[in-house]
Amino acid sequence: MIDTSIPQEMLSMLETYPDPAVLLSSDYKILATNDIYRRTYDDVSMAQRHCYEVSHHYDKPCDLMGESCPMKRCIETGKVQRVFHLHHTCHGEEHVDVELYPVASSSGNTQYFLEVMRYSKLASPRPGGVALVGRSARFTETLGLIERVAPSETTVLLLGESGTGKELMAQAVHKGSQRSQGPFVPVECSGLTETLFESELFGHEKGAFTGANNRKTGLVESAAGGTLFLDEIGDIPLPQQVKLLRLLETGTYRRVGGVETLKANFRLVCATHRNLAQQVTDGEFRMDLYYRINAFPIDLPALRDRIDDIPLLIENLLPLFAGERSLTMSPDAISCLKKYHFPGNVRELRNILERACLLVDDMIIEPEHLPAQCQQASHWQADSVQQTEQLRQMNVLSPIPFHQVEKHYLQWAWQQLNGDKKQLAALLDVSERTLYRKLKQFSIC
Repeated sequence: MIDTSIPQEMLSMLETYPDPAVLLSSDYKILATNDIYRRTYDDVSMAQRHCYEVSHHYDKPCDLMGESCPMKRCIETGKVQRVFHLHHTCHGEEHVDVELYPVASSSGNTQYFLEVMRYSKLASPRPGGVALVGRSARFTETLGLIERVAPSETTVLLLGESGTGKELMAQAVHKGSQRSQGPFVPVECSGLTETLFESELFGHEKGAFTGANNRKTGLVESAAGGTLFLDEIGDIPLPQQVKLLRLLETGTYRRVGGVETLKANFRLVCATHRNLAQQVTDGEFRMDLYYRINAFPIDLPALRDRIDDIPLLIENLLPLFAGERSLTMSPDAISCLKKYHFPGNVRELRNILERACLLVDDMIIEPEHLPAQCQQASHWQADSVQQTEQLRQMNVLSPIPFHQVEKHYLQWAWQQLNGDKKQLAALLDVSERTLYRKLKQFSIC
C-alpha cells in the first residue's frame, strides 16, 4: 500500500529504519509503511486505515479513549512527541515506545508525520518469558520511565513499598543500558553494619585488620563496567553516607588498609521504601547525598494500585510453584485476591500462591486455599456492597456520621494488615500513638 503522491526518497527512508515505521497524514490515516511494520501487524491491508485502528483496535483516536495521543500533541506543538503504549501485534499485545516526528514540506509547513515504534525487551504484557510483567496503566507508566532512563548513565532512584519489585526494575534498567554486558551487582545496605560497610563496598588489603588474611575485592570493584544496585539505601548509617558520597562525587576510592587510589566505573541504581526527603528533614540522611542520588526518581506502584495486573501476575507466577501440575485459579479465587489490600505487594502474592499450590489437591485453586485475611477482605467488601444495596432499595441512602465511616475503615484496614500497627500507621500517615488511640476508641483491639 503506497500513496503515489509521496516522494520516493521518503518511501526509501522508511525502509532504513530497523523498527516498524509508518508515515501518517494529519487525520491519522496511514499513507506508507516499511516492511517491518507490515510484518509486525500481520501484513493486513492498511489502505486508508487509521493508525489507531491498526495499533490499538480503536474506532477513534487514542486521546478520545483515555490515552495520551502523540499525534494530537505533535499537531499542537509542532515538536517531536514520545509516549509509551500497548499495541496489538501479530504476536499479541506489546509494550511500545512510540516516537512521532513532524515532517515538513519544502515550504516549511508540516506535511506528514513519521511514527517509529520500538518494542520493549524489558517487560511483557503477557505471561511467560520474562520476570517483569504487567499491562495496567500504572505499570505501563513506570515501564515508560524505565525505558527512557535505561540507555543513559543517569543515576536512578527507585521508590516504593517493600515487595513492589525494586530489584526487578533495577535489573531492567541494567538490561536496557549500554552496560548490559557488564555485571549487575546488588548490595543489601540494610544488612551492612558500620564496620563491614567499607570492607564490603571498597574491599580491603591483606593485613588491614585482624582476620584480613588476603586481599578482598569490594563490590564497587566487582561492578566495574556494569551496574551497582544499592538496595535500601535509606538504611545506610550517617557516618558511612559520607564515604559513599565521596565515592559518587569523585569516582574514586581506596581499599581498606590501602594507599592506592582506584577509579570506579559503574552505573548507579538505588532503591528504598523509606521517605528519604523526610529522613533529610529529620537529620537521618545527608541532604547532599540525597540530591546526588535523586537525579531520576521513579515511584513504583503498589499492587493495590495495579489490581488489573493480578490475573496476569498469577498466570506468570503459578508455574514457579505448581511443579509438574497445570494448576489454574478459579474466577472466585481471583476475585477474592483482587479485593485484598496486599500490604506485602507482589512478594506477598508470591507467598500466597506458593501456599495455595501446597494446599490444593485438585487442579484448581479456590478461595478456601487462600489465607484467611484474603477471604475476610472479600467477605467484608461483599457485606458492605450488600448493605449499601439494601439501603438503596429502602431509599435511605444518606450521609452517616463521620466517626462511623472512620470506624468501618479502620476495622477493614486492621483486618487487611493482620493487626500490624506499625505498618498500618505508616500507610495511614499517622503516628503509632494516634493509631493506638483510635483503635482503642473504636474497641478494635
